[in-house]
Amino acid sequence: MNTLSYKTKSAKKEDVQRNWYVVDAQSEVVGRLGTKIATVLRGKHKPNFTPHVDTGDFVIVINAEKARFSGAKMDQKEYQRYSGYPGGQKSRTAREMIEKKPLEIIEHAVKGMLPKNRLGRQMFKKLFVYAGPDHPHAAQKPETFNF
Repeated sequence: MNTLSYKTKSAKKEDVQRNWYVVDAQSEVVGRLGTKIATVLRGKHKPNFTPHVDTGDFVIVINAEKARFSGAKMDQKEYQRYSGYPGGQKSRTAREMIEKKPLEIIEHAVKGMLPKNRLGRQMFKKLFVYAGPDHPHAAQKPETFNF
């Protein structure tokens, strides 16, 4: 038996083929949408996925302001931030975040699902989120990603 045919192929960063995908967040649940986006950014949907190489694709999210939460999370879920000074911890509900910074809801959800290291930060740079239906990446000819 030829055992060389069973070797696992590891992807190299030079060999990775990257595609561009557009995801419409209108009436999608934020958490479920975030998991699917994080999977594409990591490259786990590809057969040549390698954990230590960024094999993922570029993702453009449109209509981020129209994403929704399930249950009562719109009023109960809180996003906290801290300035670094005593008494500098502030929090906003999800409803306030959608009004003030609708892009950060999707970004926050996806970033939490990526690895917490250099590789995760590199993957996060391939995410582009826009509040409305328009995006400036038409030259890359993005395809719609169907889940």
